[in-house]
This record gives sequence, structure tokens and C-alpha cells, in this order.
Amino acid sequence: MELSNVEQHALWNGAAGAHRLSNPDQDDAEVFALQPRLREAAAIAPGERVLDVGCGTGQSTRDAARAAAPGRVLGVDLSAGMLDRARERSAAEGLDNVGYEQADAQVHPFPPAAFDVAISQFGVMFFADPVAAFANIGRALRPGGRIAMMVWQHGERNEWVVAVRDALAGGAATRSPDRISVSPFALAEPATVEHILGAAGFVDVSLLDVREPVYYGRDADAAYEFVSGLWSTGTALAAMTLDGAERARLRLRAVMAAHDTGSGVLFDSRVWIVLARRP
Repeated sequence: MELSNVEQHALWNGAAGAHRLSNPDQDDAEVFALQPRLREAAAIAPGERVLDVGCGTGQSTRDAARAAAPGRVLGVDLSAGMLDRARERSAAEGLDNVGYEQADAQVHPFPPAAFDVAISQFGVMFFADPVAAFANIGRALRPGGRIAMMVWQHGERNEWVVAVRDALAGGAATRSPDRISVSPFALAEPATVEHILGAAGFVDVSLLDVREPVYYGRDADAAYEFVSGLWSTGTALAAMTLDGAERARLRLRAVMAAHDTGSGVLFDSRVWIVLARRP
């Protein structure tokens, strides 16, 4: 049975979400180096109305609220727990021009032409029907409104994918993460992105190649704990013998130690920043 959008988010992002909820001072720490690149590309101006799709614990939403003030920002996500944390952080930071709503952006009845810009930080890769989903988001934008979103490039171009996969496999053949149904790499191919957004009614589609490190923890132990909690890691280990799983865990620990810079465990990453606008 094909997994729903919310189930796919839970499988791939459940551990990251739990990490954010249990470590309130580390919201979105994994992609901290990437966040300024999306903010720069979105170019949110004072007074603009902003929609943040898949906002999670709301770091990107709060950044947008500061840039848009006195304009308002709405963050939407499927996770009630993450949204509760987002509200707490927004209140603590004294932001009064931001709101959050639990909603599925694929089908939610947004007010038409209510926003100047839509943004998303890794929140749009699991749509069951991406053309319909982006068309729905497009209807929420005013004529001439724009979208700026960050998505992963192919898994083979992301060291965090290859290093963990190879550590678990130990030289055995593995299935590419780009090819499985529950995949954060659904928008990795530029031609696919251009086709989907064009069919959804967007124009002037462009993709910016961005390379920045991702952060997996303050040290090798924290990074190992984080990666061990991922659904994909658990699934791989569960398919092994007890001895094989133990050897894989040792290799995984070694990989985390090898990437410990003394200022955190870092892996290379490649993303696309996708820009487009509504006619």
C-alpha cells in the first residue's frame, strides 16, 4: 500500500522531528548552514504576506516574520507537536506577526491570492500529486507572487546519504534512496521540477545549485544517536543478522567519528533552491 504524505514525512523525518522537540535550542540545527541561502533567495520584503509550507518547528517561519514585518507569515505543517513547539518559540521571541496552522498544503483551502510569497525548507518533496499540490499553493499566491523552496539533490550527490548507506552496507550492494517510494529526493531532477511547476501554472522556473555542510550533532556520540534513530537506519539494521547489525553499528560509529570536526559532525550536502512565480 502506498504511504500517505503524512506517513512519508513521519518515516523519513520522525527522528529529526523528535530531536527538535527534545532539544528545543537546536531547532533545524541539521540544516543551519543552508538556511541563509534560502532567506537570500526568497528576498522577503517588509510588508509582504508569506506562506511557509512544511514549516516544522518554525525556524524558517520566524526568520520570514522578521523579514516581512509588518507583514504577516503563516506556517503550515502536518505535525501538531512541531507546531506547538513553533508557537512556543515564536512567543518567546516576541513575534506577533506570525501564525501556525495544522494543514496539508496539498489540499488545504487557502484563501485565494492571499500571499505574496510561498517558501519551503524541505517541506514539498512528499506530495502524492505534486502538480495538484503546487497548483493549490499557486492559487494562494497573488498574481505575480513567487515561490522559493529548498529540496535535496540526488542522494548520490549528498555525502550524508552515501556515507551512512555505505557504513550500513559494509560493501554490499544497496538500493539507491532516490528509487524508493518514501523518498526525500522526489524533486532532485531539474527537468522533473520544471515539468511539475509548469504544469501547476508557474512560470520563470529556475534552480540554484547550493553546497553547504549539514550538521548531525555536537560530537560523534550525539551524531550516532541521531542517525540510529532514523527510520531508514532502523529498517536496514532490522534486516541484518545480529552479528551483521553489530558490525554495521560499529562502522556507523566510525563514520560519525571521522566526520567530527571538533565543532560538530558535518557532512557535505547538495540542494536545489527552486524559484518560480505565478503569472
